[in-house]
Amino acid sequence: MRLGLHVPDFTWTGGPPALAGTLRDVARLAEDVGFDRLSVMDHLWQIGPVGPVETDMLEAYTALGYLAGQTSRISLLTLVTAVTYRDPGLLVKAVTTVDVLSGGRAWLGIGAAWNAEEAAGLGLFFPPTAERFERLEETLQIFAQMCSGDEGPYTGRHYRLGRTLNSPMPLSQPRPRILIGGGGETKTLRLVARYADACNLFAGPELERKLDVLREHCRAEGRDYDSLEKTVTYRFDVGDDGSGVEELLADLERMSALGVDVVHGSAYRVGTLRPLEVLGERVVPVIAGWGRG
Repeated sequence: MRLGLHVPDFTWTGGPPALAGTLRDVARLAEDVGFDRLSVMDHLWQIGPVGPVETDMLEAYTALGYLAGQTSRISLLTLVTAVTYRDPGLLVKAVTTVDVLSGGRAWLGIGAAWNAEEAAGLGLFFPPTAERFERLEETLQIFAQMCSGDEGPYTGRHYRLGRTLNSPMPLSQPRPRILIGGGGETKTLRLVARYADACNLFAGPELERKLDVLREHCRAEGRDYDSLEKTVTYRFDVGDDGSGVEELLADLERMSALGVDVVHGSAYRVGTLRPLEVLGERVVPVIAGWGRG
């Protein structure tokens, strides 16, 4: 099992003037203590489960570009890109740019989008749910085509691209890996089985059943279930200087037993750096061998 650090909140001591330096320090320490990947949300306003809507939020791909220059090994992605916030050609260029500038460390994390209030507030395109899923599938097809070297046109129901030129091409081979977020059993997990390298689910009581549903979609699509990386979203609560580590390890062990490969976790007060130090000292070395034959 491996850990990913998810950073959903940028409201830190020192406010906006100190934000860049704190984010740099968080990213570098996460890399140094053994985190496998680093992710940010694709939101323009803060979301209710994290904090008040008015609190600080960075645009995702600008932030990933900054993080590409501040790190050297850790993988970089969104959890997850809202498919309708950027047209597919622009999105592919954004992911490709992060991949090239990071030396091949970008992923495409993507989902069907959900925050209608945010979209309405900033005038972003936000069609009904069924159409967003149709656009998600077309975007996945366009991503594959633009990363393949095929410069031909693409014609779908919603998107029409005259020439799918993508220069420079990504460094990741055969393309940046694809993670699809969400646990929708009819549409989302089917798209995971058809197009993705990884899923991202919530670490709740329904996790085992969602994985079973994904296994059935893989069977229907002729996809090897074991070839897919199973990831979950979680919260790393190490308590006051480590008092919560044992409970955290117990949760991680249960998820590992279900076949979870990577846990993307946020950490309370991560801007102080101490939670990352505790995770690096007492969690990362323990879980490193879990799930290996």
